[in-house]
Amino acid sequence: MSKFFISFLVAIMAGLLPLAAQPLEVSGITEPYMDVTLGLADPGIINVQLYKEGDYVPKGKVILELDKNLEAIEVERRKAVMDQDQMVYQSTLELSQTTKSVSHEDLTKAEAQYRVSASEYQTALQQLADRALKAPFSGVITEVLLKPGAAVAPYQPLVRLVDTTRCFFVGHMDGLAVSRLHLGEKVKIDVDGGYTVDAQISFISPVVDAASGLARIKALFDNPSGTIRPGLAARLVAD
Repeated sequence: MSKFFISFLVAIMAGLLPLAAQPLEVSGITEPYMDVTLGLADPGIINVQLYKEGDYVPKGKVILELDKNLEAIEVERRKAVMDQDQMVYQSTLELSQTTKSVSHEDLTKAEAQYRVSASEYQTALQQLADRALKAPFSGVITEVLLKPGAAVAPYQPLVRLVDTTRCFFVGHMDGLAVSRLHLGEKVKIDVDGGYTVDAQISFISPVVDAASGLARIKALFDNPSGTIRPGLAARLVAD
């Protein structure tokens, strides 16, 4: 028996040859489409918590807020300064256009002062907005790490938010056999608990792990009702 034929048989037994009669099966787990832990850049004290664990939060909604009295006062002050500078600039501009009694230098100075105060007002507004933790996408809160009254450090984890309306199957397969899969290919995912869903290959690692000889793959599937809970074991099946 030739060495080539022996190698051919070994490859078939190991599942490395793309035989049409041999379906491809890969074990793995399910993961949520988005899973992030949120924090804020500024320190402070949590003042208000608007959503709790298990709540669905639409994108852009405020989850919690830090104390913001000083920032709110600063916004009012900057707004008053901006309004005053705007009034001076408008008056100076009108005089310049009607009586020609205002020098170009005075007009330029008034305009510059108004622009500076307007910029400072916008900065104050942003600093006030930064006291609120908003949902970057629609999802469900799975964990609230700190409650109202707690002190918060910059970038400290506060809330874990997940989107399970879509999920990934994540698995690892032999680096040689992975060439049988293609991006966009339709596959089946069998999930523990008796669920089978249609999925689409969304990622195939361009590299193979040198230690294990495996390549990472991902398949995306819809889960609008949340029937499948991410974290369950699953199996990918492809023809």
